[in-house]
Amino acid sequence: MNPISNQFLSIRQIQNEYQSQNRKSNQTLKEDRISFSDILEAKAGELDESGDLRFSKHAANRLQDRNIDLTEGQLKRLAEGTNKAGAKGIKESLVLVDDLAFIVNIKNNMVITAMNQGETENHIFTNIDGAVIM
Repeated sequence: MNPISNQFLSIRQIQNEYQSQNRKSNQTLKEDRISFSDILEAKAGELDESGDLRFSKHAANRLQDRNIDLTEGQLKRLAEGTNKAGAKGIKESLVLVDDLAFIVNIKNNMVITAMNQGETENHIFTNIDGAVIM
């Protein structure tokens, strides 16, 4: 005797059961998937687990072009300011250390640009959502 005939009364019931199992299977597959952005964020975290503040190529060039030499104390205060900005939920921060101004991407822990405060035109900073004065 065929087990299917005992379990289902009609082809419609077999079809409904099959579709129900497929939905459950597809839902499980969707739940198991990881988005590309999740993988990218995880890999970025692995690359910089040290938590050290990094300088973009642009920021490094600005420091060199403007003859800005940071002391250990200034670097430490810049890192502290970055940590404080992150604790407050700031994403792009202006961090002022002595007479130097830094724009820092908090999520990536990266200095995007650096300048002397006197060099800023009209003392206006854009594309930031917070500032820290150290």
